[in-house]
Amino acid sequence: MSALGFQDARATVLREVRSGLPSLVTETVALSDCGGRVLAEDIPADRDYPPFHRSMRDGFAVRAADIPGRLQTAGEVRAGQSFSGTLQPGHAIEIMTGAPVPDGANAVVMVEHCVSHEDGTVETERTAEPDSNIAPRGCEATSGSIILTRGSRLDYTAIACLASVGRTSVSVYSRPRVAILSTGDEVVEVSVTPAAHQIRNSNAWALAAQVERAGGIPVVLPIAHDTKEHTRTLIEQGLSADLLLLSGGVSAGKYDVVEPVLAELGATFFFDRVRIQPGQPLVFGSVRDRFFFGLPGNPASTMLTFEVFARAALDLLSGTIGAPLPLTLARLTEPFHHKPGLTRFLPAIVRDTKVTPVASKGSGDIPALCRANAYLVAEAEHPDYAAGDLIHILLK
Repeated sequence: MSALGFQDARATVLREVRSGLPSLVTETVALSDCGGRVLAEDIPADRDYPPFHRSMRDGFAVRAADIPGRLQTAGEVRAGQSFSGTLQPGHAIEIMTGAPVPDGANAVVMVEHCVSHEDGTVETERTAEPDSNIAPRGCEATSGSIILTRGSRLDYTAIACLASVGRTSVSVYSRPRVAILSTGDEVVEVSVTPAAHQIRNSNAWALAAQVERAGGIPVVLPIAHDTKEHTRTLIEQGLSADLLLLSGGVSAGKYDVVEPVLAELGATFFFDRVRIQPGQPLVFGSVRDRFFFGLPGNPASTMLTFEVFARAALDLLSGTIGAPLPLTLARLTEPFHHKPGLTRFLPAIVRDTKVTPVASKGSGDIPALCRANAYLVAEAEHPDYAAGDLIHILLK
């Protein structure tokens, strides 16, 4: 099986998960508990928004044909109140931001463009087009129109929408359970004092945090020894979840048993290598109607391949409509060179739209990752970047 390029591998994940997506379970949750969840229903507006012609400024409601000029002040209207009656020609009504525009008025002149006189008149030298500084009724949403669509992840703006239309509860997709299985005789539990040749199981807990941040429910399994029997037993356990993430054991070494065990279980492999660094020996496939990722065992490789590939699968299993990779651009503060052929994701610090690579000793250097707030993304066929060049970045 030949290695795929970065974009082709992501496209494969999205295509295969969409085509094999199981029926998703829904549940109803309270407004207070739905942040970060994915909508399982469309949300319509319960009335026009705004429900009246709304003033966008503090000032005076007028007839546009009456200005510039000096007008008689006929009253005041604040947010939360309404003006009874109709504005007459030659008159103005003092109005506050958010208040309903009185009948008869078709413009609002900002208060800083007006001069009030002691005789109860107000004067402006400004002209105004009809509807200036007015948000017309229904300009934001009309009654019955869809303001939030099924498959949207509910952020704070969506919570505001739900509250504004009076939704105290909402239907969302159930959070996928994600089994996390670290492998390797060199890996010990976090609570254990490791021998010189051992490492603590940082990958499983980093992945658990990433899964939770992405909206899944992490299920951390015991560490699998480098034997087919033990690895198979724990993979069988992991297949009861909605998605299985394995860390380590996917290279070509004598004791890398993950792929052979999955093959014996009847797995279909969509790819087993991607032209990226870190993370080349990445495996993606399905077995028994469950998708799995065999993530490389080095910490940077594990974290990066989850964010770039496995998170896309988790997004779709959560019910989201799409799973975009949030790449953006920043300017390099210094020249950068890398060997062509691989897309490289390297720790970096982004400040004020500028990016600086972070010195790292390789894909096992967790402290370097902690110093970074982004990954610099160097394109496979673009080996040389000058200071000031734009380069893609992936925020952590």
